[in-house]
Amino acid sequence: MSKKNFGGIVYSTDPHFQYPSDESNLVETLPPDKQRLRIRYERSGRGGKEVTLITGFVGSDDDLKALATQLKQAAGCGGSSKNGEIILQGDKRTTLAILLRKLGYTNVK
Repeated sequence: MSKKNFGGIVYSTDPHFQYPSDESNLVETLPPDKQRLRIRYERSGRGGKEVTLITGFVGSDDDLKALATQLKQAAGCGGSSKNGEIILQGDKRTTLAILLRKLGYTNVK
């Protein structure tokens, strides 16, 4: 973390003060059998385009992107991942449920 990103802290007189570290923001990724993923189909608010949303992922952004890449390749579609959600183009609910169970995600609805 650069000194410019300390939330406005310039100097502290506290002898035990430590600048906040990036390690405190890390989220531990739960194992697949502990995840509780939900698959949802949406069209509203997207210009009539069909998308399948996977929500409920608990973990780091890197692990979320890796899972999204796996699912996009296996389903043969485009998509993205952000804010703990995976967005895939098209109605892929049944395909994704099967794929997630094969990857070890047991609590999928």
